[in-house]
Amino acid sequence: MIKFTIITLFKEALEPYLKTSMMWKATEKGLAEFDFVNLRDFGLGPHKSVDDTPYGGGDGMLLRCEPVFAAIESVKAKDPDAKVILPTPVGEIWSQELARGFASNSGSRRSRPSPRGERANPRAAALRNPPNSDANPHYIILCPHYEGYDERILSIVDYKISLGKYVLTGGELPALIIIDSIVRLIPGVLGGETSAEIESFSDGDNLEYPQYTRPEDFRGMKVPEVLLSGNHGEVDKWREEHSGKAE
Repeated sequence: MIKFTIITLFKEALEPYLKTSMMWKATEKGLAEFDFVNLRDFGLGPHKSVDDTPYGGGDGMLLRCEPVFAAIESVKAKDPDAKVILPTPVGEIWSQELARGFASNSGSRRSRPSPRGERANPRAAALRNPPNSDANPHYIILCPHYEGYDERILSIVDYKISLGKYVLTGGELPALIIIDSIVRLIPGVLGGETSAEIESFSDGDNLEYPQYTRPEDFRGMKVPEVLLSGNHGEVDKWREEHSGKAE
């Protein structure tokens, strides 16, 4: 089983999604567990403050070290092996390949994602790391907010992950994307045994072939005849020819 503990100021933004569809199915089957820590519980002063203005001036507020460290350490006190994930623009770009590395730690002994400090080629390092024998990995996801975070917080982070070259209001959406992309790859979560193996990006930058269902003819747009032929060899050939590569 894989466990995610999400440190957030907005638990209510995460719970509905994690209680529906495949995420709900994963928890019902005992394949995944989701827990929450309210960062505000570790805030400072009478107002439970978790942020402050940046040294040197500038707009916005930054997450402070003290509440973040205290929240993470409260989780690690119960599970010292838990690893910390931080969604951040300075992180490694998230990919299907990396999601598979995290997912394969749950119940198997395949490659694990690259921890902090591996700079030269982090994607290659993610694949050549020695097997992880932990069949029940535990990841702590810190959801940043405001204008950013105190740089010293990175010292307690194991995996820095970027979802792309854009900025979001907080870390809740990245947390959900990271969790979803990992959990759906755990065997037993999706319906078919090979469902995740033939998807887009399941093999590098491949894009899945076009797919069709009933009706055969919709407003003059017809399903390719080969898919109706029953000739599996020709179907496989057509699908291979019509699979693409992401640009």
